[in-house]
Amino acid sequence: MLPSLFVSHGSPMLAVTPGPAHEFLTGLGATLGKPRAIVVASAHWGTAHPTVNAVARNTTIHDFGGFPRELYTLRYDAPGDPTLAEEVADAIGAAGLEVAVDRKRGLDHGAWVPLMLAWPQADIPVFQVSVQPSLGPAHHFELGRALAPLRARDILVVGSGSFTHDLRRYFGQPQETPETPDVTAFAGWMDTALREGRRCDLLTYRHKAPYAEAEHPTEEHLLPLFVAMGAGGEKLAAERLHTSTAYGVLRMDAYAFH
Repeated sequence: MLPSLFVSHGSPMLAVTPGPAHEFLTGLGATLGKPRAIVVASAHWGTAHPTVNAVARNTTIHDFGGFPRELYTLRYDAPGDPTLAEEVADAIGAAGLEVAVDRKRGLDHGAWVPLMLAWPQADIPVFQVSVQPSLGPAHHFELGRALAPLRARDILVVGSGSFTHDLRRYFGQPQETPETPDVTAFAGWMDTALREGRRCDLLTYRHKAPYAEAEHPTEEHLLPLFVAMGAGGEKLAAERLHTSTAYGVLRMDAYAFH
């Protein structure tokens, strides 16, 4: 059975900038093989209620500004799967969550940047599930639980965000800038809690993890982690697949939940 995944996409520059996280994602597809379909909970699609995009063919959304022209020429127009998307929406609704279907939206860069590196052929059906930035970790864990049965159907569930995401200190930093001590402390606490299966601590990380509000001034880039956790199954079993730091403040860690 496929695991569920959390991957850090950091900056859109990940798509074109060599580095440890870029290289990890480039090899991820070969490691996991080719799933039947991929569903991505991305930090860059926030809605009031869980929403699933159901389109026959995805468009590529360049939802960023001020980056090199090269990024705006990239496309990842992977097929969708409207029938499967409707089934997933039904499963979310059956779990007691209010849910909607969007029949127009394509893929934002939280989805297409990591997928372009891992499965560059863009021949796997992809659809997204939105996050709810104001509803917190426990809600997203339950959203992930509604997606957990997909894993038995060879459908890969991916949460795409960033292990740390303080953009106030990102801009203007060289990619190789050494990691700051607060990033190390927060990421170390999170990794230990994940490895030890401390679900309650993780769901209340904002009150327990050191520097939590500094590393995530807003929560949307960590919420996909909790979707992946929930999709991993009843018992929390986390495996760290990758760890690196970009620009001193963006931890690019990735986890599998089995």
